[in-house]
Amino acid sequence: MKTITIATKKKDHIVDITETVEEHLRDAKNGEGTCALFVAHTTCALTTADLDPGTDLDFLDALRRLLPQMRYRHPHDPSHTPDHIISSIIGPSLAVPYRNRQLLLGTWQRIVLVELDGPRQRTVHISFT
Repeated sequence: MKTITIATKKKDHIVDITETVEEHLRDAKNGEGTCALFVAHTTCALTTADLDPGTDLDFLDALRRLLPQMRYRHPHDPSHTPDHIISSIIGPSLAVPYRNRQLLLGTWQRIVLVELDGPRQRTVHISFT
């Protein structure tokens, strides 16, 4: 298993981690299998996305509009609750198949970390099976 740290720069931030994952994939014991990724935090998530210019901002804006304006009861910081909810909707993990030590992503797919409470240092665990 590999562990990487990703530095986010803004409150809401999409970080493309595809190349970092591919670098670690070169060291995988098996030439093909599944790359499993897990982010060990409750206010960020992992997914795939098209990162044409502006689509990251469209994605973040759309996520923020998913939740209703309401009075949240999170005891730590109620304004922070949507970060947790959106993170849970997207999810903390991702599985991507690979062959010949290359990720089998679609033409425009990139592996992204979705930051919802930055800037922070985020820990992502990666395993190849």
